[in-house]
Amino acid sequence: MTHVLAADPTLADFGKDPLWITIIKAVMLFVFLMLGILFGVWFERKLIARMQHRYGPNRAGKFGLLQSVADGLKMGLKEDLFPRTVDKVLYLLAPVIMVIPAFLAFSIVPFAPMVNLFGVQTPLQLVDLPVAVLFMLAMGAVSVYGVVLAGWSSRSPYALLGGLRSAAQVVSYEIAMGLSFVAVFIFAGTLSTSEIVKAQAETWYAVLLIPSFLIYVVCMFGEAARIPFDLPEGEGELVGGFQTEYSSSLKFALIMMGEYLHTFTASAIAVTLFLGGWRAPLPMEWEWAHTGWMPALWFFIKFVLTFCFIVWVRASLPRVRYDQLMSLGWKVLIPVNLAWILLVAAVRNIVVNEDNRMIGVALGAVIVVGALAIWMRFDTVNQRRKEARKAEVDAEFEQLSNEPAAGGFPVPPLDLPHYHGVQHKEIPSGTN
Repeated sequence: MTHVLAADPTLADFGKDPLWITIIKAVMLFVFLMLGILFGVWFERKLIARMQHRYGPNRAGKFGLLQSVADGLKMGLKEDLFPRTVDKVLYLLAPVIMVIPAFLAFSIVPFAPMVNLFGVQTPLQLVDLPVAVLFMLAMGAVSVYGVVLAGWSSRSPYALLGGLRSAAQVVSYEIAMGLSFVAVFIFAGTLSTSEIVKAQAETWYAVLLIPSFLIYVVCMFGEAARIPFDLPEGEGELVGGFQTEYSSSLKFALIMMGEYLHTFTASAIAVTLFLGGWRAPLPMEWEWAHTGWMPALWFFIKFVLTFCFIVWVRASLPRVRYDQLMSLGWKVLIPVNLAWILLVAAVRNIVVNEDNRMIGVALGAVIVVGALAIWMRFDTVNQRRKEARKAEVDAEFEQLSNEPAAGGFPVPPLDLPHYHGVQHKEIPSGTN
């Protein structure tokens, strides 16, 4: 069922609002994100608690609703400490760089089509650009500078290593994430977020382009540094990652705020590009389900469900090793994405231009056969490496087991008396 509204916004509808309407929408967006952080922390703790058969926060306020407010007040009022060796300017600037790009990235998210806001017809979206999705990717790339500067300005080897980890991780997964958007651009024919939502009137891209959607879901966790890809904060190896030298003060609160905002941004982009944005989740004949402020409710429901999925993954999966993280990004996601983009381009060529149908079919067949050949070759080589490594480890283990004096396992000789038959009186005094 197609629901193309007469009030569907286009790029031409932006930039015409009065200044006071723009200010009101910016304030509404800011309030939404700030309240989202407060309730998001509480909701995540509650949901994980229920998964683990616990109650979660239940002391501060009804159902523990004021626990996030209490934590924020505590961090804001605690003494602000500065280690002696830090670069104070960059040390203070790093958390700010992490937060501001996350707010800016949310400005291109369409919450609803044209709505009546204080008597003015305006799209419920702060701003839209011909390259809106690229703007979102740029803001995600800028925020990693805050992480790197937080580690470098701390003058701590553990914090610096955590910052470098984050830089390498973002580079790896932003490439795969950007490639997962290419198929969307090919089908939508635009990089504008409002136009992409309009192009999903018939079918959501999560269904039509399911490989791109699945790759984006994986990259979403890597981009937001959420479990199982929260390697920049690997407590087991790096104490506390890039934020090791940040005490529980307002600076630490800003860092946590930036991480939550990136999670919200990743969820909103998933809803916008793949889950139909503000469109109703089911074909509905009722006009009220597609007009007014109801689309904003559909967007909010999809947004909350996506965030629930992120929390569910956190409660279910362990953290991966860093070599597994990098191997997945460079050796799996990027090659698969490139092959999928070529296939999508060939199919799109078939649909749009019937004259080149045979060329498109041949190109698609070559891509599929080539991808299968590369995958089989990679799988065979990988299996041979595993078998060779296993044989090497087994040989080394056998050698060390037979030579205890060479640093192996201290296996006693087989001809010694049975230890359980030795009487206590036969053991010399003073022997432990």
